[in-house]
Amino acid sequence: MKLHELKPAEGSKRPAKRMGRGIAGKGGKTAGRGTKGQHARNTVKPGFEGGQTPLHRRTPKSKGFKNPFRVEYNVVNLDALEDFAAGTVVDPETLRERGLVAKRGLVKVLGRGEISNSLTVKAHRFSDSAKAAIEAAGGTTELIALPWGDRRPPAKGNALTNR
Repeated sequence: MKLHELKPAEGSKRPAKRMGRGIAGKGGKTAGRGTKGQHARNTVKPGFEGGQTPLHRRTPKSKGFKNPFRVEYNVVNLDALEDFAAGTVVDPETLRERGLVAKRGLVKVLGRGEISNSLTVKAHRFSDSAKAAIEAAGGTTELIALPWGDRRPPAKGNALTNR
């Protein structure tokens, strides 16, 4: 079999129905569109919903919600702090020098793993389990203030009393 010998299966292709060729043939006169109206005159645009706001304008353009007050932290776990010698002051700068956190951003210490050295750990946030584990090992935790302060809006209903 060659390329020019290919043809569709017998009976699979039918001629297109000839619409609107006069009242003698089937499908003449109104050509299956009924009588009068918008659809008979072929003027309905795709997506038109009869004057109702169409779906493509009702649905939101951007997906999801972006919280303007979200604070992202670089996370360090206790098992990473285990490598520091006892008595060391661990702050974001020393963590950056060792490549444990990104070059910029805030640092949060989480409680995965165990710590046996007594360290002075300075970070922007601590989980409760991390704080308990560091203090149980004889170390101390120090909170570093956020560079912008508190960005949260005032509590609802207390807008005037919070001033």
